[in-house]
Amino acid sequence: MTTRRKFLASAGIGTAATALGAPSIVRAQEAIKWRFQTYAGAALGAEVTKPAIDYINNAANGELEIELFYADQIVPTGEMFQALQRGTIDGVHSDDDSMASPTPLQQFGGYFPLATKHILDVPALFNQYGLAEIWDAEYEKVGVKWLSAAGQDPCNFNTTREITSLADLDGLKLYTFPTAGRFLSQFGVVPVSIPYEDAEVAVQTGELDGMAWSGITEDYTVGWADVTDYFLTNNISGAWIGSFFVNPKQWADLPEHLKQIVMAGIEASHTYRNQWYWGGEARLRAQGDKLQLRSIPQKEWKTVEEAAVTFWDEIAQEGEVHQKVVQIFRDYNDVIGKAGVPYSFE
Repeated sequence: MTTRRKFLASAGIGTAATALGAPSIVRAQEAIKWRFQTYAGAALGAEVTKPAIDYINNAANGELEIELFYADQIVPTGEMFQALQRGTIDGVHSDDDSMASPTPLQQFGGYFPLATKHILDVPALFNQYGLAEIWDAEYEKVGVKWLSAAGQDPCNFNTTREITSLADLDGLKLYTFPTAGRFLSQFGVVPVSIPYEDAEVAVQTGELDGMAWSGITEDYTVGWADVTDYFLTNNISGAWIGSFFVNPKQWADLPEHLKQIVMAGIEASHTYRNQWYWGGEARLRAQGDKLQLRSIPQKEWKTVEEAAVTFWDEIAQEGEVHQKVVQIFRDYNDVIGKAGVPYSFE
């Protein structure tokens, strides 16, 4: 017969306590909590970043809770990289250019002049032409975990001044990306650097003549179409290149099944943005009633395209990584140029 002493010895304290009628206490694991900041303001962020965060929070079943912050809410956009390194924030959605990434990749995120023509060029470049491997390796060197990149809208001009020729760019004060501003300055554009949320007011006060920051979908979504009059159909880039990043320690500590949920949420949001922008650009050009469409003749715009090739050559000379990335853009553009419409415009 099993005695009480033998039972305690063989079953262990926990089992014995239960056998003796003590309540069994099951403690739920506390949720992992992240703070995540996007480059986008609240109106735009609701479309470009929030879908990913909502997906992750819903699918994580309370194990991971991500709090989303919009442009400049925790730190200024230009300081997000350092905040991510320090762990002040745990995740970021941004382009490399806007967040002043201290890597050779800084100039290629955002809108690298004339490198892309359509939104799907970006995943093709990353997944089929090797940019993903380069981004992953370069961010590992500087203590940040890169997760995934995708395209968004083209970079057009929305302005208070009518633009129908290259001469109209001279003296134009525009809110734009650092690398785009550097490129456009050769045509007389004056790049103005201010916080994202201040851009609309800056147009109203005359500090800005407009923006070279987005396509027409964003112009309507964030209110810029309410303070500008014209939309230039010529773009200096066919698609924004932006990524999701996380603090490497937070990523390493995340259980594998939660990593898969995070990646699934990001990839699902890429798909959402593809259709949101692609459909929005067409619909608002055709049916929007706030911005009048203007174009610079293609023969004249050819000057900008040729200047972009020279700009690429200058960037390629800045280092080995620059050279690799520029070569990938060259290879890809050679392919889509030969493929013809709809891959290229010729």
